[in-house]
Amino acid sequence: MVVLRSGYYHRAMKHVKFGRSGLIVSQLCLGTMTFGLQCDEAQSHAILDAAAEGGVDFLDTADVYPLGGDLATVGRTEEIVGGWLRGKRHDFILATKCVGRMGPRRWDQGMSRKHILDSIEASLRRLKTDYVDLYQLHGYDPSTPMDEALEALDTVVRHGKARYVGVSNWPAWRLARAIGRTEVKNLMPIRSAQPRYNLLFRTFERDLLPLCEEEGVAVIPYNPLAGGLLTGKHAGSDAPPNDGRFQLGAAGPMYQARYWHEREFETVEALRAVASEAGMSMATMAVAWVLANPAVTAPIIGASKPEQLADSLAAADVVMSAELKGRLDEVTKAWRAVDAER
Repeated sequence: MVVLRSGYYHRAMKHVKFGRSGLIVSQLCLGTMTFGLQCDEAQSHAILDAAAEGGVDFLDTADVYPLGGDLATVGRTEEIVGGWLRGKRHDFILATKCVGRMGPRRWDQGMSRKHILDSIEASLRRLKTDYVDLYQLHGYDPSTPMDEALEALDTVVRHGKARYVGVSNWPAWRLARAIGRTEVKNLMPIRSAQPRYNLLFRTFERDLLPLCEEEGVAVIPYNPLAGGLLTGKHAGSDAPPNDGRFQLGAAGPMYQARYWHEREFETVEALRAVASEAGMSMATMAVAWVLANPAVTAPIIGASKPEQLADSLAAADVVMSAELKGRLDEVTKAWRAVDAER
């Protein structure tokens, strides 16, 4: 057991290098997009407590969270995380993101220098901190020259507002171009990529993950449980539950389009049998499979209740055999070719 200065007692968790940087992070990261809509502040703090007690000291959020919200709710998640971090900021690695719409004006979104510099200041106020450890572009804005965005990220780091920078939801070719531009212009390098990756969505194994491994870019994949489908709790014959992610505001249709299909449910049933033979929960197996990819640094796990974290945390203790990984790869091999737009 380890004791943090903040008073938390938690089990020891493996820590890993953050790509080709000097940063060290826990091999699981807590995602917070449920905070503020699916979870109220008290419930959110309980989830943060459970993650900290489980050894997680890497937190990921975004200015547009909570998931499924609108302009009336943007920023709420960062405020909740900031309130919880009081008195223990140095015990945690903190990541946030910008690019999404934060207000009614045309310049309240995107990758412009104005929006990036405005956004980091606003995030720091909500998070009640002087800096974040990782600042990420949450998507790609084709209306802004890439160099402008990369130079703005460089400014954020040089002014001490962030320690490292990364991208989320970028395809391999854009990340490769960004790596090249930062090298040519001597800007802060892109240290991380945050793609969607799970047993039902393996598209990025073809290009993005090999690129990150080659270039030393940390990979912090989100959706390791495919919105909860890989827990096995949903049945394809049922309608999406009203209290879950598949019916959550504007995010509900997106998650249904991604995962709520007969083919996905057939794959889940095949995986259920494998998990039973392996003697572990489906959630533990799914997260452990993501962890087993050598390109992956720290999967982002999440929850809407503290007790939901247990199975994901258990994945950190799993040493997946080559036989089991091979079987899971075979069961889900069709998902390597899934359209990246889904």
